[in-house]
Amino acid sequence: MAAEVQSQVSMIDPSQLLRPEPTFNDKPIDAFRDYSVDENDPIKERVRKTYYDMHTNVTVELVKQKRDKWLKFNHFKSTVKDALIKLNELVDESDPDTDLPNIVHAFQTAERIRSDHPDDDWFQLTGLIHDLGKVMAFYGEPQWCVVGDTFPVGCKWADSIVYGPESFKNNPDTYNPKYNTKYGMYKPNCGLDNLLISWSHDEYLYQFLKHNKSTLPEKGLYMIRYHSLYPWHAGGDYRHLTNEKDEEILKWVLEFNKYDLYTKSENVPDIEALWPYYEKLIEKYIPGVCEW
Repeated sequence: MAAEVQSQVSMIDPSQLLRPEPTFNDKPIDAFRDYSVDENDPIKERVRKTYYDMHTNVTVELVKQKRDKWLKFNHFKSTVKDALIKLNELVDESDPDTDLPNIVHAFQTAERIRSDHPDDDWFQLTGLIHDLGKVMAFYGEPQWCVVGDTFPVGCKWADSIVYGPESFKNNPDTYNPKYNTKYGMYKPNCGLDNLLISWSHDEYLYQFLKHNKSTLPEKGLYMIRYHSLYPWHAGGDYRHLTNEKDEEILKWVLEFNKYDLYTKSENVPDIEALWPYYEKLIEKYIPGVCEW
């Protein structure tokens, strides 16, 4: 990787702390992190600030700028394995349950999927790489533009977005009549593929895989692309914009997310021992040196 990459970036991932949707109300207690809000808790206050910064700054115009910047894929060249190793330097400071590097979560997710889906090697690899788009943080992207829940821009803010529409009060798109109605700049049931989603590690990795001609199946690509779109897949919003294809995508995303959000293990995988197996999967689906 390029020499200018910072040696370490501590990540605040708000999506791991706050889950407002009723979908998660009946989960066993040990499947949760502590999602309560406490003004005296500095970590939770940083999470709140991250979201307010996100909801203030993420506009239609900003998303277009970020897509223009990152979808040139001219920032560095690296194998997927080397990029994953870089995640060793990525510690999510917002997670009250662990101070383990992001790569540990990657292997925990992959191994849990492997246990339940031993014959679906593409699914296992999807679990391993799903957060790999967070490498943007090593290249100067602010945390609010890398981590956290995603949402469509260019239409009315959904009630199920973390902290709600009130958190968008300083966003100029809130007051733009082209963007602040139910459909905004979209047509009814135009489909997720036609929505402009807030910029994050999800869309970047999806586009990276397409650009580098990954042979992961469509299911894996969509699991990656929409796994943080909680207002849609957990909050039940934006159904007036989705279509029949999206209902199939929803099944895939929900199947993936039970491994992502709730993969909590006291056992740290033996990453060195697992590398030979996953290197073969990388070589099968995303081989060689890639453009990032």
